[in-house]
Amino acid sequence: MKRRKLIQSLALLTGSIIIPVGLNGWVARAVTPSNTQKKLIVIFLRGAVDGLNIVVPYQESSYYTARPTIALPSPGKEGGVLKLNEKFGLHPALAELMPLWQQRSLAFVHAVGSPDHTRSHFDAQEYMETGTPGVKTTTTGWMNRLLGIVNQDNPVQAVNLGTTTPRILVGSNPVANLPIGKAANRHLAIDELPVNTAFDRLYTGKDDLSMSYKEGQQAREILLQELDQEMNMANQGAPSPVNFATDAQNLAKLMVGDAKTQLGFMSVGGWDTHINENNLLNRNLKPLGEGLSALVKGLGSTYKDTAIVVMSEFGRTVRENGNLGTDHGHGNVIWLLGGGIQGGKVYGDWPGLEEGDLFQGRDLNITTDFRDVLLSLLSTHFRSSSANLAQIFPNYSTKEQIKFWG
Repeated sequence: MKRRKLIQSLALLTGSIIIPVGLNGWVARAVTPSNTQKKLIVIFLRGAVDGLNIVVPYQESSYYTARPTIALPSPGKEGGVLKLNEKFGLHPALAELMPLWQQRSLAFVHAVGSPDHTRSHFDAQEYMETGTPGVKTTTTGWMNRLLGIVNQDNPVQAVNLGTTTPRILVGSNPVANLPIGKAANRHLAIDELPVNTAFDRLYTGKDDLSMSYKEGQQAREILLQELDQEMNMANQGAPSPVNFATDAQNLAKLMVGDAKTQLGFMSVGGWDTHINENNLLNRNLKPLGEGLSALVKGLGSTYKDTAIVVMSEFGRTVRENGNLGTDHGHGNVIWLLGGGIQGGKVYGDWPGLEEGDLFQGRDLNITTDFRDVLLSLLSTHFRSSSANLAQIFPNYSTKEQIKFWG
């Protein structure tokens, strides 16, 4: 029986043993050593966040013409954007991030996205997570392929905040799934001493099934030890009630602690703003900004060796709709944070919002492929070779090397 089949059988028999660390977590490991100090965190905003109302082109009159109700005022006006430069401003609900901008460890890449034209959330997310736009036959995610290059003999080298392995981390390399919120360090049946002792006796051998059980237990013990310490501190320090901030703090703890996690992934939903966009963004962006700030603070000195990418599947229409919202669009903005970034800049070739500049006459045009952003980051942050980058993003040659890192 193959190792994957053994793991699936173990999951079916015991239920709770494998769930905390991922069903695909204990399969063949890559052996290529790498620099374990470099870390990457990807935060995916599911639902297609409106980049035009996050990094706002406040100097464009066409922005205000297209959005007479939901456009954000220019800097200095009531409810106005926070000035980034002479062309762009940041949504005021993200005020927590302005110190990072001023410290030049926060940057944005505008008019970026996937070259595939789909407006389907499902397809667009899949293409960005597999790294192969328009190709539905790709079976692995680009972060799992990256893990195959940087991976060490560590059962929690990559962690997903959530109970189901996302497409971006699917593959043959080990991934640990950590429940979010208060469930992060929830005790399971396997943690009860009589049950734990019984399973320990059952799987004492050197066979694949026994080794899989031991690896799963090892990963869970590491995660629980790290998060129990965080929860104890939180009980005394009254942590933020916002779930994202709590999860971000948990992830930071794993990145800097004995778990030695190198790759982290988090999803945040609720960005499909067809109706009452301003209310939704005001409500969602504030805890997102607070959570990112908490993540940076939690990383401490490790932040200088960490790259954080915030991305979404596509942007929104330039024009507002009749429900004070926006519909599925094309171009968007990617956020970049990290101690090694050349921040304080909005990167990308801005195409403009005049009628003739729009994609299909309705959307922000894409002038930078999202893979160019990721390839530029990986080539400098992880010192990845051209051969390794070709494994991470197959059948793609970068069209633009963006000098925003290192």
